[in-house]
Amino acid sequence: MSQQSASHHDHQPGQGHHQDHQPGQGHQHGHGHGPHDSTHLDWNELAPTLERQAELAGPAYTEAAAWLGTLAPVSGVRRVLDVGSGPGVVTALLAEAFPLAETVAVDGAPELLARALRHAGARGLGGRVSTLHAELPEGIAGLGRADLIWAGNSLHHLGDQRAALAEFAGLLNPGGLMVLVEGGLPTRHLPWHIGIGRPGLEARLDAVHADWFGEMRAGLPDSKDEPDDWRALLAGAGLTPSGTRTFLTDVPAPVAPVVRDLAVMHYERLREGVGTRLDADDLATLDRLLDPADALSLHRRPDLFHLTARTVHTARKG
Repeated sequence: MSQQSASHHDHQPGQGHHQDHQPGQGHQHGHGHGPHDSTHLDWNELAPTLERQAELAGPAYTEAAAWLGTLAPVSGVRRVLDVGSGPGVVTALLAEAFPLAETVAVDGAPELLARALRHAGARGLGGRVSTLHAELPEGIAGLGRADLIWAGNSLHHLGDQRAALAEFAGLLNPGGLMVLVEGGLPTRHLPWHIGIGRPGLEARLDAVHADWFGEMRAGLPDSKDEPDDWRALLAGAGLTPSGTRTFLTDVPAPVAPVVRDLAVMHYERLREGVGTRLDADDLATLDRLLDPADALSLHRRPDLFHLTARTVHTARKG
């Protein structure tokens, strides 16, 4: 599979992203998406959206990176791998948090790796950020040794998560830190009662999305039916769990235009990816939310917000 950019997206089971994981978007990157045939995706077209998604979650990821600095002494971290880096927004945050390290953006989409380099250069990090083009899981062995491996919403795009974690663990130097961003809470954009259709639309969308996510996982090469017990999976890879925390992104109403635009794109991808799974009433509601001429649409609503949580699991080698 083309495990590309998974990371900093929003893909999430139950979410998503992370993040939000969207059907119809193809994934892999950093910071949200969908089914895995990424060969047909136009990453140059998708990249600005991925960047905005990651930047929206930037404060949460910055807080997470600072926490990692308390688990892995900054002076000892000399090489960081951002697996499924996408356009490199989180790569740059990791480089800033670990100033003595070479930070490597790893992705399967060359267009996104080029953006990662440009983003790093714009932040004055060009000398310390590099890129590796790799398809996972096949390319894990070629990533080289590391003191910290960040896999943000990317492991769940690999059919055999246990085997992939064991390979990642093998790349860590003694004392190195494995970091998984997996799970959290579904993203919320709307109140329970939105004045259109039956209340509770987002919860029903979550349920439909969860079914899609399960089918996506089952269809991956070498897919294994593995419970999401991340501590147990990390321990099974020979690592010592060293803490789990959840980081919140909270953008209350009224939102800036960029946040509104991201919400519209989120719902457009849901409409495309799981619309056929919705009942007629919810589909009609979704169409009204996406109609710019409707006074209650996402384009006009004053009650639109963005609220999500990403969970970060860590484990140490040795």
